[in-house]
Amino acid sequence: MLGCLIEKRRTTPDAYPLSINALRLACNQSTNRDPVVDYDEHTVREAAQRLSRRGLARLASGAGSRAIKYRHLAEEGLGLGEAELAVLCVLLLRGPQTPGELKARTERLARIESLSDVERLLESLVERGYVLRLPRRPGLKEDRFMHLLTTDEGTDVPASEPAPFQHVSVLPRPPIAPEPQRNGLDDRITKLEAEVATLRTELNELREELGA
Repeated sequence: MLGCLIEKRRTTPDAYPLSINALRLACNQSTNRDPVVDYDEHTVREAAQRLSRRGLARLASGAGSRAIKYRHLAEEGLGLGEAELAVLCVLLLRGPQTPGELKARTERLARIESLSDVERLLESLVERGYVLRLPRRPGLKEDRFMHLLTTDEGTDVPASEPAPFQHVSVLPRPPIAPEPQRNGLDDRITKLEAEVATLRTELNELREELGA
């Protein structure tokens, strides 16, 4: 979902920030995705709230907006520049890839001049704990890289990978902005913001029905 928010900000700025429905459609689209998923609205809404608690997204609904909308805060939350963010975005959306694949697939998100520039960006992301270099597969000329923004058991490790790659679930979590420990205050604020946005939408619909 974070990858979708980063992607759509660059590719469809006129439709950004994204409503929950637009975010669901972005996650479930069949192009530029691997794997292709089928998330329902509840799953998308909960994930967006988790991103907010991690400091990687926030509600961006205007005063006159009828829908709950989200925008990403990845630059601030992860401390990345435009080119690094483009590389990480494509890894989030399409899984492990070679530098050559990343060079071709990041063109619509950021201008990266050469393959050596991609490799330099990847090394920076590896050093910061956001990306892992995978051992080269037999017959391939390039190493592949995968993101490490999630470390749940089994997550992000392709089933086809050999056993040495299965240690990702115990890798240290990257330096994502920590969740505030304030007796659940921030969690309650996030929920209240979502409830207020929902009530605003319902009120606007009621006004339209009454002709107000």
